[in-house]
Amino acid sequence: MTPGGTPGAPGVVVVTGVSRYLGAHVAARLAADPRIERVIGVDPPEPGTDLADLLDRVERVRVDAGSIGGLLTDLDVDAVVHLALVSAPDPQHGGRAAMKEQNVIGTMQLLAAAQRAPRLRKLVVRSSTAAYGASFRDPAVFTEETEPREVPRGGFGRDILDIEGYVRGFRRRRPDVTATVLRFAPFIGSTADTTLTRYFSQPVVPTVFGRDPRLQFLHFDDALEVLHRSIVEDHPGTYNVAGPGVLALSQAIRRAGRVAMPVLEPGLSGAAALARSFGFGRIGLDQVDLFVHGRVVDTGRLEREYGFTPRSTAAAFDDFIRAHRGGVVVTRDQLAAAERLVLDGIRQVRAAARERS
Repeated sequence: MTPGGTPGAPGVVVVTGVSRYLGAHVAARLAADPRIERVIGVDPPEPGTDLADLLDRVERVRVDAGSIGGLLTDLDVDAVVHLALVSAPDPQHGGRAAMKEQNVIGTMQLLAAAQRAPRLRKLVVRSSTAAYGASFRDPAVFTEETEPREVPRGGFGRDILDIEGYVRGFRRRRPDVTATVLRFAPFIGSTADTTLTRYFSQPVVPTVFGRDPRLQFLHFDDALEVLHRSIVEDHPGTYNVAGPGVLALSQAIRRAGRVAMPVLEPGLSGAAALARSFGFGRIGLDQVDLFVHGRVVDTGRLEREYGFTPRSTAAAFDDFIRAHRGGVVVTRDQLAAAERLVLDGIRQVRAAARERS
């Protein structure tokens, strides 16, 4: 047992978001723990074939997080792990409106159901260091008590602030439940597939001219370890979860063997278009602001209370590099297309400046 923990793992655990990478791995890990009697995975969609095999020991229920009130009571659930969050809007699935519906409304409904569950004694909620936002006014290091200097521009950061507000209300109404909020830094590692890993996997990486933000990463396996300990031990409170140390963006790009392509800061929409042109997918304002201003958090509380220190940011990033060594070589046509996007963005900024003058 680690410092701050107490004996006695919960008998029945519900995990939301099991059709996705993080939720499926957390549910599988808990199901393999002999101290836990039963793991129930909740998510409307079926998991993909790459995740289905992981869940052979997990009971699956196809409902959303906001519709499990009866489930929590009928099955005498002891613990809930809430992982069903969307970090970027998907235009093909409702965009920002659907994202907020799932993140904010879904969490609010889940907590209302949890409040009525008589046997519930543990709640673990996935949060993010995006709660702190990212701006030029930021302190060098955020602690759990640091208030954001500005409201995050991105939808995910604003959703996280709402979600944590609802959890604080839940704590007041159910002081008998151990509520744990985990503010995760961006995931990286040999197996993680995220916006961040796709960003660094591209041969040409968009950056902001004149900016070299400090970044922290969290190895995916260390995220699983912290989530597991949060269920089988008691760790009430809010915790920053990140790898110690930092990497400047320029250092990360060099370590990954990629080529940086700076764009002007007012033309960040061009940078997003550049990223999409290389197939790196969706990018929100939360990620854009992170790559402009960076973010570093203090993890002392986690290390003291859990007796666990994640591997360093540099070590986590190096594991990612080893798994993606070789990568993709940028073609001449791709580079020409990227240059055109950057130039178009610069022209748009200049045109807008002339209209304002």
